[in-house]
Amino acid sequence: MTRRVRWLAAALATTSVAFAALGVTLFASATGQAAGVPATAAASPSSVARGRALFVQACSACHGFNARGVADMGPSLIGVGAQAADFYLSTGRMPLNNPRDPPVRNPPAFNRQQISDLVAYVGSFGGPPIPVVDPAQGNLAHGFQEFTLSCAGCHQVGAAGGIVTGTGGVAPPLNKVTGVQIVEALRTGPFLMPRFTPRQLSTYDADSVARYVLSTRDPADPGGWGIGHIGPVPEGMVAWFIALVALVLVARVIGERGEV
Repeated sequence: MTRRVRWLAAALATTSVAFAALGVTLFASATGQAAGVPATAAASPSSVARGRALFVQACSACHGFNARGVADMGPSLIGVGAQAADFYLSTGRMPLNNPRDPPVRNPPAFNRQQISDLVAYVGSFGGPPIPVVDPAQGNLAHGFQEFTLSCAGCHQVGAAGGIVTGTGGVAPPLNKVTGVQIVEALRTGPFLMPRFTPRQLSTYDADSVARYVLSTRDPADPGGWGIGHIGPVPEGMVAWFIALVALVLVARVIGERGEV
């Protein structure tokens, strides 16, 4: 009887330790993802080496052979992190044909593996990793509110893009971006766009903004024709044109009746 009791006690103790270890592991994983640590493994040395070779070939003319920048050509990439590198490369903003051209969205110049290798190389110099983004964890209404306050002044409330007042720059439409690219842009602040730190926009805020922007790709348009989803001005113009045509027709009908 004593042996059986001891055996049961040992089994219970072992089970308790296993569950405790599992709980610690899950907690650590959840904490890491909440803090924005990517769930993917660190870049392999071979990926960094391939990225270095490609960087020397395609990027060093502007950013230098050691990624420390070249005067009047391109900035240093030390410390910008995988986050900025992935954003600029995956959206085709880099490389530029002319270093004085504005970085606008284009088809990516590299395939996904090449981008991953370049990101691994630039990320090896330190800096923010590619963020973990989960729009489903955000709130659509909250995302709309944050986007309206911080982004709609340039990108329009429907995320269709527009003119940046006072600079002559253009804020691009956001109908082709991914959730990760949205948060990367928020954290990086590319070109004329301001950078939003986690203190200004939390992970929840960023997920919510991503959820809202992605929702603008295929809006419900409960009021009818969306007219490009660029706001009330064109809607008002269309209303006035229809009203003017209707008034002209009514005036003509009344005039013809008066002549009779």
